[in-house]
Formats: sequence, C-alpha cells, structure tokens
Amino acid sequence: MIGRLRGVIVYKAPPWLMVDVGGVGYELEAPMSTFYDLPEVGREVTLFTHYAQKEDAVNLYGFLRENERRLFRDVQKVSGIGARIALAVLSGVSVEAFGQLISHGDVTALTRIPGIGKKTAERMVLELRDKAGNFVGTGGGGGPVLAAAPGQDPVAEAVVALQQLGYKPAEASRMAREAALEGDDVAVVIRKALQSALR
Repeated sequence: MIGRLRGVIVYKAPPWLMVDVGGVGYELEAPMSTFYDLPEVGREVTLFTHYAQKEDAVNLYGFLRENERRLFRDVQKVSGIGARIALAVLSGVSVEAFGQLISHGDVTALTRIPGIGKKTAERMVLELRDKAGNFVGTGGGGGPVLAAAPGQDPVAEAVVALQQLGYKPAEASRMAREAALEGDDVAVVIRKALQSALR
C-alpha cells in the first residue's frame, strides 16, 4: 500500500501528474482541488495517495490534503459510486462545500456534478449525512497556481480535463469557451467552468 509520496513534479496535465521519487516516476490522477495548489514543475511536493487495484487496472490517486483523500474514500462507499465520480466531486466543490451540500440535503446541487443523477445524489445524502461533520470546517483550497506550458492552448487543455471529469465533449467545449478570458491559464479556465456548472 502506498500512502504518501514526496518527490519532484515532472509534469502536470489535469487530471494527471507525475512525481519523481528517487528516480522512479509515479503517475497519479488527482482532482482539480489538488491541481489548483500544486507547486510548479521541478518543485518538490508531498501527496497523500490512494492505491486502487482492480482486475484490469492499477491506479494511484494523489491529494495535497488528507481531508480530500478521506472524502474521496468516503464517497466511494456509497453504492454505485466509483473513483471517477469521486474525483468529479472533489474537482467541482471544496471538501467543506460538499459537507454543507450533504448536511443540507441539497440534491439539486449534487446532480450538477457529472455522473451524479437524482437517485445517486439522494443515496449520497442518505449514506453520508452522518459523516458530513467530518467535511465541514476542514478547509482547503487556495488560488490556482497551475500554468500551461508555452505554446499550449489553455482552453483545449481545459476541455480535455473536463472530459476526464465526466463531461461530454460538446458540453466540456462549451463550458471551457464560456469560462475562458484572455490570459487565463488552464487551471483558471477549469475552475471557472466548474463553478459556473454548479450554479
């Protein structure tokens, strides 16, 4: 079981990043809540990790904060929810905001997260309500620091990231185009697109 990694960031391409730990490159998938606060490529980072092994795949997920990893694990305990939806939850709302949605039973807001229908949202509220206090008041999430590499199109990168989070191609494209302003980097475009989707 890999529970934590400390190493140098080799690359970042939401939702993927690679961390070099003593010459071994670990490829991880991370929610946007982590991407917003990652240091630049070439800088050291410490990530809490979640290791998942299935019949056809082995995945490693990375989180800057322990409360993000806890929410990622707790959400997957709800029947019918897997890692993809858990990542979408963390990419769409902060840990604290998710706790508030659960404690208030806000099914409508939860259904705006890709992959979550009304029945799944109702199940989440029912099964996680007793844990909502663990999420509220745990903080987390500063400003975006992810920068696109020179020559890359932040809107195109944002579209790819939004599709990875479960949005359909046309919807991801529309969201990114509507959110983007001149000079925005990829993290800013993604953050604004996700915030507008939850309104």
